[in-house]
Amino acid sequence: MSDPDIASLQRRLVDFAESRQWGPYHTPKNLAMALTVEASELAEIFQWLTPEESAEVMSDPDKAFRVRDEVADVLAYLLQLASACGVDVLRALSEKIDRNEVRFPAPPR
Repeated sequence: MSDPDIASLQRRLVDFAESRQWGPYHTPKNLAMALTVEASELAEIFQWLTPEESAEVMSDPDKAFRVRDEVADVLAYLLQLASACGVDVLRALSEKIDRNEVRFPAPPR
């Protein structure tokens, strides 16, 4: 199996939702709200950890599984939101990096 690309993942997510008749609920508003919930669940894993503990979180198999699972949920809702809004996530990110490079120039070496 080859590595999936953004478009194939978005298609799988749409197909998954459609086969369960969830389409009417996958509005931009609902997807944005679900995205924030999942991002909060990811943040909760790190909430009371020290910086050192947070840097080591992936060495604990149970916590690593939770991090991967919540990252996947965040990405799934982000891709679904982007699809619902017609946003090309790779282009949007590239354009944002371009703007940030101008806005926050690197100091001279």
